[in-house]
Amino acid sequence: MLKEKLKNHNIILASGSPRRQQFFRDLGLDFEIRLKPVKEEYPNRLTHFEISDYLAQLKAIPFKDELLKNDILITSDTIVWHNNTALGKPTDEADAFNILKSLSNNTHEVITSVCFTTKTLEKTLHSITKVSFKAFTDEEILYYIKTAKPFDKAGAYGIQEWIGQIGVTKLEGSYFNVMGLPTHLVYQTLNSLADRPI
Repeated sequence: MLKEKLKNHNIILASGSPRRQQFFRDLGLDFEIRLKPVKEEYPNRLTHFEISDYLAQLKAIPFKDELLKNDILITSDTIVWHNNTALGKPTDEADAFNILKSLSNNTHEVITSVCFTTKTLEKTLHSITKVSFKAFTDEEILYYIKTAKPFDKAGAYGIQEWIGQIGVTKLEGSYFNVMGLPTHLVYQTLNSLADRPI
């Protein structure tokens, strides 16, 4: 359905994340993957969704000069927001342990921002999901880190993995957003972009 509406557009997904790529396949879209390295740094004054919005927009900058008139570039960023701090990807096992220990028996927010860029437009949206975890034992945290190696995930966990299955006690918002893409917003935005004249 959406694929037919977008037949005159070229969707470019600028993400190496297998989960995000799978979401686009699941939405039934034709797309290409283009990757460019970006240093993911942001000004200290930014907080909450401002951080993920800024990083999603930052990831689009290297592509802007090469976009054709029918291209729609999609860049995104996910952060975990907890205790007024943005938790990114863990640097090592000790960092992953400390992050998960801080999330244990607590509620945090997962924020994913998605930036849609064409030759004439840039639109950034974000989705916020509240996730509550049970109290984890140290053994559970260590087992998860050893088996899942969650070093490519913001907040040191994937909700679809073992720790999510045993740990999530409450979820408010989009589950898919926690996995890395608010698919409902992506679908809605691509529909509106498809209706715009090229």
